[in-house]
Amino acid sequence: MKKSKKGFTLIELLVVIAIIGLLATLSVVALNSARVKSRDARRLSDVKQIQTGLELYFNANDGYPTASAVTLGGASYDFLCEDTGFVAAACTAGKQLLAVPVFPVPADGCAAGNQYVYTSAASSTYSLTYCKGSTGYTATPSGIGQ
Repeated sequence: MKKSKKGFTLIELLVVIAIIGLLATLSVVALNSARVKSRDARRLSDVKQIQTGLELYFNANDGYPTASAVTLGGASYDFLCEDTGFVAAACTAGKQLLAVPVFPVPADGCAAGNQYVYTSAASSTYSLTYCKGSTGYTATPSGIGQ
């Protein structure tokens, strides 16, 4: 009488390992896509928040702060103050309109870089450039580029 051996064959084990590897690869790809979408959603939220602060400034001063290619967030311009515009240090008591959001990392490879750049030659308008994915966009008082 022959004894039957219990266990898996080598082919069965290789098939299971291949399926697990395929599922792991697909989940990593889906996770990276979710990260990119999350960063883009945060960038849009940040730009809308900056625009709200700029509208508050406009209402208080009858114009937008004038500046030439100011990189917002990071260490240089962290606050929007009612009386002085964008500053690095804290505003005078009761004058802070906005704590400028810091841009999400890592950068996506956009030509404009992973930053928010504010430019206003006249107090009646401004442009705020930012990246979403690998494309640069500009927000103005009339709307947000998407």
